[in-house]
Amino acid sequence: MPDDPKIHETVLEVVFPGHPNQLVHVTQSPFLIGRGNEAGNHLQLDDRRISRNCAALIAEESGYRIEDRGHRLGIFVNGKKVARKFLQNGDVIQFGIEDGCEIIFRSSGAENVIENMLTRLGSMPSLTGAQHPGDLSQLNLLLEATSLLHSQLPLDSVLAAMLDHTIAVTQADRGLLIEPGAADSFKVRLARGKGGEELAPESITPSQTALSQAMERQASFISEDLNLADIDLKSAKSVVVQRLRSIIAIPLYAMPRANSDESVVLKRGQLLGILYLDSRRPAAFSDLDRQILDALGMQSASILDNARLVERERERQRLEQELSIARTIQQALLPQGLHDFPHLAITGMHYPCHEVGGDYFDAFAAGEERTAFLIADVSGKGLGAALLTTMLQGALSAMALGTEPVSVFNHINKFLCEHGGVRRYATMFFALIDRGGKLEYIKAGHPSPLLLRRGQVSELYSEGSFPVGLLENAEFTAASLQLEPDDTLVLFSDGISEAENPDEELYGVSRLREALAGQQNTPLDLLKQIVLDSVEAFARGASQSDDMTLLIARYRAPAKAESSTA
Repeated sequence: MPDDPKIHETVLEVVFPGHPNQLVHVTQSPFLIGRGNEAGNHLQLDDRRISRNCAALIAEESGYRIEDRGHRLGIFVNGKKVARKFLQNGDVIQFGIEDGCEIIFRSSGAENVIENMLTRLGSMPSLTGAQHPGDLSQLNLLLEATSLLHSQLPLDSVLAAMLDHTIAVTQADRGLLIEPGAADSFKVRLARGKGGEELAPESITPSQTALSQAMERQASFISEDLNLADIDLKSAKSVVVQRLRSIIAIPLYAMPRANSDESVVLKRGQLLGILYLDSRRPAAFSDLDRQILDALGMQSASILDNARLVERERERQRLEQELSIARTIQQALLPQGLHDFPHLAITGMHYPCHEVGGDYFDAFAAGEERTAFLIADVSGKGLGAALLTTMLQGALSAMALGTEPVSVFNHINKFLCEHGGVRRYATMFFALIDRGGKLEYIKAGHPSPLLLRRGQVSELYSEGSFPVGLLENAEFTAASLQLEPDDTLVLFSDGISEAENPDEELYGVSRLREALAGQQNTPLDLLKQIVLDSVEAFARGASQSDDMTLLIARYRAPAKAESSTA
């Protein structure tokens, strides 16, 4: 039902820990949610703990219903496990994962409530009679303010316009937007006077007594004549000093959220702030204003909530742009078109699963007689991992000047451990090969490269080792091996060996060995493609959650140095 109007009013706010929130518009019904795209998911969640067939949103006459489509950990709404449930604006959808993704269901139904309420108010006799000629103009102002729900202006501009409309509707002298502070305190974020006058927030002291009473009631507080108010409010210092006679304080809450106990229909959401209005005139707020207080509070909360969503979306777009720049820089730092060396043919590729990746590979001359090549995989993903790969590249480039590799590894390990705030480590494999085929290598927690010799495939080493940056007292040493002509080393990251298929099976090293077996004479670029085709055929379109990096090096004896690339 793609033409259902509810579809165009519904947005999902996707919250991933450590990432900017993302707004996703519901475009059709059913709207499928899950990992990867092979199940036809409209919202694809990048978390291997989430099932590929996970959940669906179904549009019905009474609203949207979420339905569990087979998520192995279950679907939860506001902390309660459900098989299917109708959603209320602000409901939080979870997937049984403590540190995983959450989805906040948002509908623009609140705006319709405001407009319906104003329509009912406009039909009241007191609003259409000749004795209240200004009443309809006040309603028009309120309706104009409703357009701010869709405004693309900066947040402060939206809030200022909201206050100006509110002052015009209520005919108050001043309007304040007050935000919750630390330890149950309040602070004035924005202050406006009549006619759009901008007031300094620090120059105005709202009545703390009025604010406290509004918070205690969790409802609008209004006093039309403070001379008739209770003694605590009438004698309050801020009231006396500012000669106030009328006050309104309206708590603004985020959109109501359904309670997990279905016998309780709604509960209040997060406190966004307080809308505060005052005047030095008694009875400044008319009966009309009292009638529209609920609409005014709902509208103001909607504007504030919507403006913050827009601000978050702009922040997400800004971060995406910065990530795109970081990706361009990272790709530029990777070897651009690996070239062969006199005694070494080499090829490789790197496919990050996000905008920027944590894998890194390189090959470079280390003096006249030796060539260095390496692969690294930084723990974690995203920008933090990419920054560390850049640092590693700078440190390892010193080996091109003849620096001893073991001392470089020990130095990097000590540096990372001493800077505990980094909280990342890296698995690495580094190798030096000379013209005679002597291979010296350092292993640092990385999966063993595969050695393809005379059609047989074996692992270069089987014993474990420590990543750099994990243990401060770790000492790295070099091992050596004599290569034979046409020996081929295949270096890979765990994005290759741990690639998944739709059944959540891992590709594994054994399948990689099968793909390489008997390929001793295969040109390297074709061998690389054989590996990638094997992984792709196994994955069957399943999306991957880790970077995929492959580096293939083949030793060429000096006698073959003048021949074409193998």
